[in-house]
Amino acid sequence: MITQIRGKLVEKNPTYAIVDCNGVGYLMHISLNTYSALPNDENVLLYTHLSVREDAHTLFGFVNKVEREVFRLLTSVSGVGPSTARTMLSSMTSSEIQQAIALEDVKLIQSVKGIGAKTAQRVIVDLKDKMLKTFDLNEVSIVQNNTNKEEALSALEVLGFARKQADKVIGNILKETPDASVEKLIKQALKNL
Repeated sequence: MITQIRGKLVEKNPTYAIVDCNGVGYLMHISLNTYSALPNDENVLLYTHLSVREDAHTLFGFVNKVEREVFRLLTSVSGVGPSTARTMLSSMTSSEIQQAIALEDVKLIQSVKGIGAKTAQRVIVDLKDKMLKTFDLNEVSIVQNNTNKEEALSALEVLGFARKQADKVIGNILKETPDASVEKLIKQALKNL
């Protein structure tokens, strides 16, 4: 029913945002990724999903259409409600969720609060084909990038860098250049660490 809202950002909180659209304030539940991408006190455009239940109508806001689509796919899985899907999107980026599902990484999905082993497996079984088709992902390139990332992380650890910090830097590099070689990843990471 409501697919997007453009207006002035009135209030921003890690779990919700209020956007004034022609005098009407819309409260939207958001993920941490959307929170960090929102500007302070400016005009914003949020893509929305209206969740209708017997006891509540809840509006969820997303910084881009990809995050909204991942949210919708996650909530289509039995046992994953809007709150759990939002928690997943707060714990991982949309692309990390896509890769975790495409690579059948049960442990990563299970690491999200509120998701057990059975639910994590159900998410993978139900969504793997949909993720690959919807986002036109190629399993080979995902595996290749993951291998390059792991090799670069290992090399940086040997050089004395903290894995968590190196992982974040390499993740950012892969967003800009998804097909980066191991050498390029290490060189770029050394510049940014």
